Amino acid sequence: QGRLVESGGGLVQAGGSLRLSCQTSGITFKIASMSWYRQAPGKQREVVANITSSGATNYADSTKGRFTISRDNARNTLYLQMNSLKPDDQGVYYCYTRFYGRDFWGRGTQVTVSS
Repeated sequence: QGRLVESGGGLVQAGGSLRLSCQTSGITFKIASMSWYRQAPGKQREVVANITSSGATNYADSTKGRFTISRDNARNTLYLQMNSLKPDDQGVYYCYTRFYGRDFWGRGTQVTVSS
């Protein structure tokens, strides 16, 4: 049974940085494409960044140049380095993968950016 557990969220001032982690278990992490999503209050969940098993990355336009998605296959862990944070970046950040036809979501970690 796949399990994803996010951590690293918190309160940060605008312009600051946070690093999110997603510890995975129960999936073969090294072959899984992984994603970060976020959801702000009253808004739909949106994709922030993706990374394939080979390390190719893709970002939402709003996060390009500020966020970096990465993975450590030895630790079965996904990361999201977030720099130059803006109030619009705040929300609950979720780790996601679709593995052998099943969707796996973490419970999320809250990111709050004060202006």
